[in-house]
Order: sequence, then C-alpha cells, then structure tokens
Amino acid sequence: MEEIFKLGEISCPSGNLVVIDGGHLGMWSGERSPAEIDSASLGIDDPTTAADVIDAVDFAVVGPDAATAVRSFGRQPGAMLHDIPASKAAELGTTFAEHCRTAGLDARLEALPSREPHAQRVRRTADEGGGSFLVFGVPVVAVGGVPRDRHLPVLASRGDFGDGVGSRWSHQISVRMSDALVESSVSLGDIGVDWARVLFGDADALNAWQHDEPVDGLADVAFWGAAADEVAATFAAPELGEPGEEGVRGWTGLAIPEAIEKARALLRWKEETGRRMAVDFRPHSHHWQVMRQIRASEVEAGTVDIGGARLLCAMTSWGDGYFPVSADLDSSGAVVAVRVSFSDALK
Repeated sequence: MEEIFKLGEISCPSGNLVVIDGGHLGMWSGERSPAEIDSASLGIDDPTTAADVIDAVDFAVVGPDAATAVRSFGRQPGAMLHDIPASKAAELGTTFAEHCRTAGLDARLEALPSREPHAQRVRRTADEGGGSFLVFGVPVVAVGGVPRDRHLPVLASRGDFGDGVGSRWSHQISVRMSDALVESSVSLGDIGVDWARVLFGDADALNAWQHDEPVDGLADVAFWGAAADEVAATFAAPELGEPGEEGVRGWTGLAIPEAIEKARALLRWKEETGRRMAVDFRPHSHHWQVMRQIRASEVEAGTVDIGGARLLCAMTSWGDGYFPVSADLDSSGAVVAVRVSFSDALK
C-alpha cells in the first residue's frame, strides 16, 4: 500500500526550477564562469588534472542540422557540449566532424570565447522548453514556467517496493504546480546523484548558495563510531545534542579556527591509535542548514530560505544513480508537476 507524504514547500520567484544533487552544489558557478571554481571543490588534487578541467572548453553546435547532429552524437544532453577538458577539445572536434560527415549532416562545433555560467545554462535550457545539461560531468535538470507567486508543495510516495528493503520512497518525489488533470508527460532528462540527495531550487537563489562557507562564521564538529566513548572521555566531548543524532558526540557553534583545531586533533588521535571512528566537520553553510533538518526529519527532508526563495532537499532513499525527471502537463501544455522517479531507474 503506497502513501503520499508532503515533504515541504518550495518557492521559485525566478520561474526557473533546478533539480540537482544537493551534495554537488559546491561546484555550482552561478553567474560566474565555471573556470573560477576551485578545483578542490571538484575533488581534484592533481595540478595537471585540475588545469585540464579548469581550462575546459564549451562548444556550441551550429549549422542547419545542429539539433539533429548534437542529439545523434549522444555525448551530452542538451543543445551544447560543456566542460570538455582542454586536452580533449581538438579530439572531440575531429570526432564530431567525422560523425557529421558519416551521417550526412551539416553542422559543426564552435568553441565559446568563455565558459557558459551554470545560471546561464539554466536560463537557456528553460527557454528551450526545459531539459538536462551537464555541470562538470554531472547531469542537472532545469525547467521554466514555474509559478512565481506562491509556495509549491513537494510530495513523495512511500511504500514497500517488494525487494526486501522495506518502506521507502518507492516511486517519486514531485513538485506540484497546480491541481489540474495530467494529460501527458514529457521527459526532461536525468539527474546524476552521488550524495543520495535531491535538491529542488530556484535558479537565482542558487547564485547565493554557500555550500561550505559558513553564513555565521561558526561550525560544528561531530564524531561517532566504535571508539566514540573513549574519544569523548579523552577530549571531554559532550553529546552533540542535535535532533536525530542520538549517540553522536562533539561540539556545536564553535568559531571556525577552534572547530578546525578540534577536528584535526580528533583525526590525529584516530590515525595514531588506529581506532574506529568517523569525524565530521560541519561549517554552518546553507548545506549544513538543510542537512541538519534532514537528519532530524522523519521524512528525510529539509528546507532553507535564500533571499526570497525557499529550497528543499530530500534524501532519495535509493542512494546514488541516474534518475529520470519528467514534467506532467495539462491539456494546454502547462506544467502540472515536475517528478523525479527512483524505481524507474532500475527498469
């Protein structure tokens, strides 16, 4: 038996909605060029690899058969080719030219003079009717025409999927735009999830998202695991006291330098003793705000207000993967709901 739950509400004053893995927002460039993103945010330590990625090239596909050519090329969703590593750009141009020659298509690649900011990718994709594009190789979905003047409910379906796992979000999470009857559905593409969470957010609000930087200059340090009792005694660490984190120890509301020193001390102790424990450094960022709510929530969801917009992040309960996103339309073609489907990804 499946049940429908309300996870919360969002607002979208720009009219453009982004669906993305909330754990990846540290690499969101907003109105800046993606070349300005710190390679550390991408998990890249090697200087050569970092330069290759940061100096990447974006290509527009032009010519009478551009739409057919980019679609049949099959390398990326959308109308452009983004984030091509500098060392691979010439090779890609040759491969695309050969693809068009073989298929008898009149199209070519033109390198953009500068990288297309992620916020601009959203606006362009929304203007083209909605769809998916890549952010440093991760598929993201954008859709326009979202009501600007009201809060929109975010719903999820929970049930036993019959695989022995038990009750979880078995089918989908959806943002409802209206109560109109659904007459048809169209695919918007996939989102790539590596952090087991999905965020629904206003495109303009994401420009102000602070993923790792604290909004108040403070941070928490948390630890847990087999050695937690011993560590707590050694460092005089209290229970963290956060809802949904029973048994987790640590400190809350520390100034950043103090929090860093405590986290380093815990990690040194772990390395020196070889004992089992996990250490989590949590700056009071927007990501921390929403994850704090998620950990305390029975439905594993949380919201954060940025400017005039409310964003919602929820755990997938399916973990990671590529999950299809669809738009449900009414008889006039207006969007009734935007849905992320989890069980469909396994079919």
